[in-house]
Amino acid sequence: MQASEVPSAVAAAMSTASSLGLTVDDAIVLHDSNKLTLRLLPCDVLARVAPVAHQVAQFEVELAQRLVESGCPVAALDPRVEPGVYERDGFVVTLWTYYEPVAPREVSPADYANALERLHAGMREIDVPTPRFTDRVEQAQQLVANRDRTPALADADRKLLGDTLRSLRRVIGERGGTEQLLHGEPHPGNVLTTENGLLFIDLETCCRGPVEFDLAHAPEEVGEHYPGVDQDLLRECRILVLAMITAWRWDRGDQLPNGRRLGTEWLSRIRAALDRNGLDTHG
Repeated sequence: MQASEVPSAVAAAMSTASSLGLTVDDAIVLHDSNKLTLRLLPCDVLARVAPVAHQVAQFEVELAQRLVESGCPVAALDPRVEPGVYERDGFVVTLWTYYEPVAPREVSPADYANALERLHAGMREIDVPTPRFTDRVEQAQQLVANRDRTPALADADRKLLGDTLRSLRRVIGERGGTEQLLHGEPHPGNVLTTENGLLFIDLETCCRGPVEFDLAHAPEEVGEHYPGVDQDLLRECRILVLAMITAWRWDRGDQLPNGRRLGTEWLSRIRAALDRNGLDTHG
């Protein structure tokens, strides 16, 4: 979120929670990316705030409710207020349960894989309209092709990213394997370590695809503990996901700290991975 928007977003979250009968004297910023995540005190609510144009909040709220009801390891909405999306002063606000982090923060690969497997099992039981993973790849392709949005990307790197995204999107999409509802980005930043075990957050990136696409966002060791994984497909998905997140880092509007440095490092990793796996992305 733009720095100039943060005070207004915080005020919108605090006033929304107060209007719903919660006691709010302070707000602590926990995370700031495309949306702002706040801990509201003393009521101890997790508030997520995004500009009103960012309208996937309703989908995320409804999906989270259904997954929690089916026993899936996902963070729940705050039970003290009516579940929903609250609009105030140009922002949408959702209110979630705040989970106190527990030590150790280090998550074992087996536990990570087990939680993700349980999430996938629950997601197979839910029928909701979602984009296919290839739609998200296409967004990255459009970003790479748009020189106005990625002005600092060198021509050779632009070609590398464009070729990799196009080639692997086609190869993976044509495999014809089983596809299902996925989290979309179950990386460690979207996993909470709580007294209730591991819980996934941030469901706005849900899409349909092979489970290997989700596993590609997790640490490599996690894939070794998830049953029935197609390791060749997982290797391809890892390179594809790396190319996608590298593309985001070159967006002139990217707000990730050290994003450009990471983008440069990841370009080198993509080249190494393509060489190591003998993949030709020029076809």
